[in-house]
Amino acid sequence: MNTVKNVSSYFIDHAEFLVVEIVGSVIEKLNLQISEEEKQRAFCMYIEFLGFLGKDFTDNNQEIPEGLIKWSKENGERIASSGGKISNEMIRYQPTREILTDIVTRISLQLGLSIEENSFLIKRVNTLLDISLNEAVFAYERLTEEILENNQKEMAELSAPIVPVKDGIAVLPLIGTIDSYRAKYLLDKVIPRISQLNLNKLIVDYSGLSNLDMETARSLYAMGQMLRLLGINTVSTGIRAELAQTAVNSGIDMSSINSFGTVKQALERL
Repeated sequence: MNTVKNVSSYFIDHAEFLVVEIVGSVIEKLNLQISEEEKQRAFCMYIEFLGFLGKDFTDNNQEIPEGLIKWSKENGERIASSGGKISNEMIRYQPTREILTDIVTRISLQLGLSIEENSFLIKRVNTLLDISLNEAVFAYERLTEEILENNQKEMAELSAPIVPVKDGIAVLPLIGTIDSYRAKYLLDKVIPRISQLNLNKLIVDYSGLSNLDMETARSLYAMGQMLRLLGINTVSTGIRAELAQTAVNSGIDMSSINSFGTVKQALERL
């Protein structure tokens, strides 16, 4: 396998030269229009990848380099944190695979490798590219989901403020769209906060709510029931006709709900 070691040394010693060829070929094949900054980042990434390849060719155990996994994860996380699309990274793997296959074959011929040795190197290139792509996508998805969850939590906090207006009375304005996440947030997070405020009455204002599905209507009704068990009477305001219809369709008895047209009207009567 001395000839394979020669290929390994060639990749390491001529990394910068090879990277110029790889980046240029990928840009040409995909007809990419990228900035000089992005091009320099691509140079650095490919130099690191060629380093992993060069070392892997001479690894008798054929273990996946930990550095490659870490590097691939960081690439996926970088794309996610910058708000980029993972597809823009994925499309570059196929032309990279093609040009690396050509380069390995060319160097194999120059250094006198057998067909079996050349085939071995190409398989390792494909294996490492596949693993790199998988790790990048997995890391991208994990961080994207985490960012989405954090954004949902932040939006839920901002869209459900508890506003004290009188002794023992507060207003909970519901704004925008309430999905299953926000409904769960109201039950799990907002109710405990309300219970700590020593309230007698809570005015839940629906005037800023853009829509309401039946599942969410039942969740909000359950929230009112839970508050009543805590000794807090709920009053609803701003319920439009379409919201009331959804509530009725979900099986809620609207006659059991104390409601007013506006928050002002509710405060005048309480």
